[in-house]
Amino acid sequence: MRSAIYESTVTHQRFEPVSHRLRYGVYSLLIDLDEREDLGATVRGWSWNRFNLVSFHDRDHGPRDGSDLRAWFDDEAYRAGIDLTGGKVHVLAFPRILGFVFNPITVWFGYDQTERLRFVLYEVHNTFGDEHRYGFVVPDDVSPGTVPPHRVDKRFHVSPFLDRDGWYRMRLHAPNDRYRLVIDLFDDAGSRLLTATQSGRRRPLTTSGLLRQFMTKPLLTLKVIGGIHLEALRLWSKGVDYRSSPVPLQPITDYASPISRDATGRP
Repeated sequence: MRSAIYESTVTHQRFEPVSHRLRYGVYSLLIDLDEREDLGATVRGWSWNRFNLVSFHDRDHGPRDGSDLRAWFDDEAYRAGIDLTGGKVHVLAFPRILGFVFNPITVWFGYDQTERLRFVLYEVHNTFGDEHRYGFVVPDDVSPGTVPPHRVDKRFHVSPFLDRDGWYRMRLHAPNDRYRLVIDLFDDAGSRLLTATQSGRRRPLTTSGLLRQFMTKPLLTLKVIGGIHLEALRLWSKGVDYRSSPVPLQPITDYASPISRDATGRP
């Protein structure tokens, strides 16, 4: 089984205009889209598109209308020039807990028929109900399983305490025994404003493993949403200016480009 639990730590470190740090323990599910139905039959407490202690609902992701996620993701990859016919698609996200979920970021991994990672898609949501996507085509000349650092312009209003400009540098260790994502936000002058990380260790997606996570983190969704608003209050108390939510930009998907490991990513 390729699906798994990733017991993770999320950190945010702001550098400007004030220093601010947060750290939370969470867990995510890595779901192989081909295993959704089988998981429902073998893992008690988990369901696909049905209420349960922990569940995965298609309408929480992609087009968010309950349509076929595999077809949607294949189309996203194809528009980026990647054919995933015969390959696998994995998605790493927070699950629904007792029917509720909020995913600040969902990460999609597209593998070709040789099991080589070819396409990564970051699906980003804010608390205002908006979403944006950043895609990255993994270059052919890198070692299998390697994802080079990549950069993309910031085109989405993630936080009312950040402007909608600058650019991101992403550093990704695709899920295996461990998973790690580091996102650095720079302003247009090249100053680093924020670093966000998610680091996780793989655990088997079994009934006992899932129930253990549920029992130790039963309010995961509340923790995520509550944590966002608590940290917003702390930033406001430190005097950080509040920005109103602008009209979302189109198109909804932008594409990152690779950068060298020894570079900041500045043009």
